[in-house]
Amino acid sequence: MNVKKRALVTGVTGQDGSYLAEFLLEKGYQVFGMIRRSSTNYLDRIHHLENHPDFEIIHGDLTDLSSLIDCVKEADPDEVYNLAAMSFVKLSFTEPALTADVTGVGITRLLEAVRKEKPTAKVYQASSSEMFGKVRETPQTELTPFHPRSPYGAAKCYAHYISVNYRESYGLFVCCGILFNHESPRRGLEFVTKKITHTVARIKLGLDKELRLGNMDAKRDWGYAEDYVEAMWLMLQQEEPSDYVIATGQTHSVQEFVEAAFGSVGLDWKDYVVIDEKFMRPAEVDLLVGDYSEAKKELGWEPKVRFEELVEIMVKSDLEEIEKEIKRY
Repeated sequence: MNVKKRALVTGVTGQDGSYLAEFLLEKGYQVFGMIRRSSTNYLDRIHHLENHPDFEIIHGDLTDLSSLIDCVKEADPDEVYNLAAMSFVKLSFTEPALTADVTGVGITRLLEAVRKEKPTAKVYQASSSEMFGKVRETPQTELTPFHPRSPYGAAKCYAHYISVNYRESYGLFVCCGILFNHESPRRGLEFVTKKITHTVARIKLGLDKELRLGNMDAKRDWGYAEDYVEAMWLMLQQEEPSDYVIATGQTHSVQEFVEAAFGSVGLDWKDYVVIDEKFMRPAEVDLLVGDYSEAKKELGWEPKVRFEELVEIMVKSDLEEIEKEIKRY
């Protein structure tokens, strides 16, 4: 009789958490999704999983060590995926201390809980391309020096290094995935990519007349979230823990994303886009592009969905969702 592997996923209500939960359930895992006790939990992304016999929601908080110890005890996980964070870069400038506590120190508490209760568990830490910030070299690899340009990026640097420290100091199996930007229809509206595709859909349907944006010249390496959660899982299937850049190796500007989004519905972006200073960051990250050759060599991973297809997937999904809302009312 095969015993199901058990996984604890923090941030399960987010874009990555929801896709990862689906992925693990398809692999035959028992999945424990951790959420904070709150009257306003956003469960939309995992609503379809709530009645799954192998999916269970448990309550914990990255700012509370005792709750994390309880979660590890209850889940008794073979694998732990830490995807929870204050993940909106712009908000980190207005909530820097909270960002540090949740995104940075939070993983320290989780690693302590694992070390004390289930030291054999394999741990995945969600690191970020925002750690590179003002980049020292292009493309960025696992060895590129970090120079974060936001409280979020700085908190992720601490989280990354403390994860490496627990691996080297205590022998825990901890992998950090340095994930570059990855999007999907489940991306939150506070992110520029979703703002673009959602507004494009509304303009196409005659509900909006303009799209207001900040820096159109910023360049990012955009991939598809479903591809990236597979990479997280692959890291924890290896014999030895290591850290990996997960990216597409291609870079596109915000303007290119806008052009592709409007082009997918037959509109000219120049007729609708307005530059608004209030959407500019205090310190901008101008160019991010990742070298995923190590992940390809060691994990056998590479991205399946490319830039143009990603943009089309998001715009199409937003059109369908907005049309459903219109019919509902």
